[in-house]
Amino acid sequence: MAGKKYKEALKKIDREKRYTLEEAVKLVVDNKVAKFDETVEIAVRLGVDPRQADQNVRGTIVLPHGTGSTARVLVVAKGEKEREAREAGADFVGGEEIIKKIQEENWLDFDRVIATPDMMGQVGRIGKILGPRGLMPNPKVGTVTFDVAKAVAEIKAGKVDYRVDKAGVVHARVGKTSFGDQKLLDNVRALLGAIVRSKPASAKGNYVRSLALSSTMGPGVRVDTGQAAAKALAAAA
Repeated sequence: MAGKKYKEALKKIDREKRYTLEEAVKLVVDNKVAKFDETVEIAVRLGVDPRQADQNVRGTIVLPHGTGSTARVLVVAKGEKEREAREAGADFVGGEEIIKKIQEENWLDFDRVIATPDMMGQVGRIGKILGPRGLMPNPKVGTVTFDVAKAVAEIKAGKVDYRVDKAGVVHARVGKTSFGDQKLLDNVRALLGAIVRSKPASAKGNYVRSLALSSTMGPGVRVDTGQAAAKALAAAA
């Protein structure tokens, strides 16, 4: 019974303690609850005001060991770029007809959307469908581009978008419990390093306020932010 397993896992974690990143990863892996391969997620609370445009932390990174999941990629393009997208391994490719399908059928059997700049006018018509789901292509994260082959390859390799939400928190997947401690550590440090390097010049005071790791069904583990951030930057240097 999941409830019982969760309670047992919770007993092994000191909710008041801030663990080292190494300890936290081990606790998450050792205390997985479900029988399936759980996704490991990170939550980083930042000392920024997301309402301010110059503090809206956002970026991308290709994790060293991927996410453990293969994203279904839709490319909105036309002509030669459609062929390039298919050859690069895009799951779905199309132009006006695929936009119409999303509009009329609310078709959303994909995880990421890439669009060429010349198609963004048409893509804008489905912005209200894609936007709330975090699927809208954006040049800042490399999903509005004519280099569709590169964009598809990066996403398939485990490219992760990170963005601070309205509460000032970045949530992101960093792998699977089956990765084991070292691969998860590598991924977490890579992502955390990217977030730290994205610190806005206008952000004042403590930037990384709190940090926690958890698996899909397992309890969260709090991390010593100072130690984790320093090691992440050192690893990325």
